[in-house]
Amino acid sequence: MKHTILLSAALALLAACSQPPDADLHSMTAAVNAYLAKKGDLCLGKDKWPIDVTPREAGAHARNAVQMPVLEHVGLVSSSPAKVEATDEAPATTVTRYTLTDEGKKYFLVREASHGDFCAARLTLDKVVGWEVRQGEKDQAEALVTYTYKVDAAPWTNDAEVQKAFPMVDRVVRGAGTMQLKENFRRTESGWVAKDA
Repeated sequence: MKHTILLSAALALLAACSQPPDADLHSMTAAVNAYLAKKGDLCLGKDKWPIDVTPREAGAHARNAVQMPVLEHVGLVSSSPAKVEATDEAPATTVTRYTLTDEGKKYFLVREASHGDFCAARLTLDKVVGWEVRQGEKDQAEALVTYTYKVDAAPWTNDAEVQKAFPMVDRVVRGAGTMQLKENFRRTESGWVAKDA
């Protein structure tokens, strides 16, 4: 009888150990820290270099036509004219080709499988503000976590022209400690994991 009670207690303890963590401040803080360690770079969506700006894009004030000269102004890229051969879709033309300078290469972060992006800042957790738990797909618990963050921004983000050309970057950098971000997590056996991880 005594052995049965000890065995039952041991099984109960093992079951408790294998349970996924509840939604509490400790587990949510760990989840957001893990997420930001992997995905905390604030990047510009410029993952293929060199970047060519056509005369048409320049005339239309397209995103790269506006942003690339600003990155050149702060010494992160350099420009030169380049001839582009004709294709079925477009005739031959001369473009402005932007390449990363040695300084600019410091901000190009390569992620998995040679995929990278040009990044302006790194976010880390300031504090978890709160969370909402709900049932997700296949009855798996999900949580929408709200948090504030700290930011380690590149020095060139302080430039007025950069702030104007990249308003979202400026907003995120200025929002450190006060702006609230949200991320969706799902509960797994090993802990809470970001849904887009």
